[in-house]
Amino acid sequence: MSNVNANTIRAANGSLGTDIRIKNTSLYESDGGTSVTQNLVQGLGKSWCDWNQVGTQAIRDSFNISGLTDGGTGKTTVAIANDMANANWAGVIYQSGYGVDGFDNNYAGGLDQKAAGSCRLTSYASSLIDSYLCTLMVMGDLA
Repeated sequence: MSNVNANTIRAANGSLGTDIRIKNTSLYESDGGTSVTQNLVQGLGKSWCDWNQVGTQAIRDSFNISGLTDGGTGKTTVAIANDMANANWAGVIYQSGYGVDGFDNNYAGGLDQKAAGSCRLTSYASSLIDSYLCTLMVMGDLA
């Protein structure tokens, strides 16, 4: 096996970083220093979003999210820009009342109506409530 050492990788046409691909069966070196074959693509976050449900829902920052739809108090539908392969993806969410009375982590919530290109996040305290801090991260296979 030979090694390629480089400070910059360029595509054959000389452009920097375009069309350089890593296959999902590529070998990579683990933290322990051994070469392992694992699907690198499946281990990457496919989309994420940080937004506020209070008032006019606004995305503060996001990746691979095309927009939000306000579904009423405590409900937001998040649209994924590049669809997942199916609705069997994993989502991690967080909601907080931060901004009302300081840091208030007495919120619960969940994802429902999961589809390949969207999901609904619902926020609860003692009842449905808009959350000042909502975050979602999506993991799984892109279409």
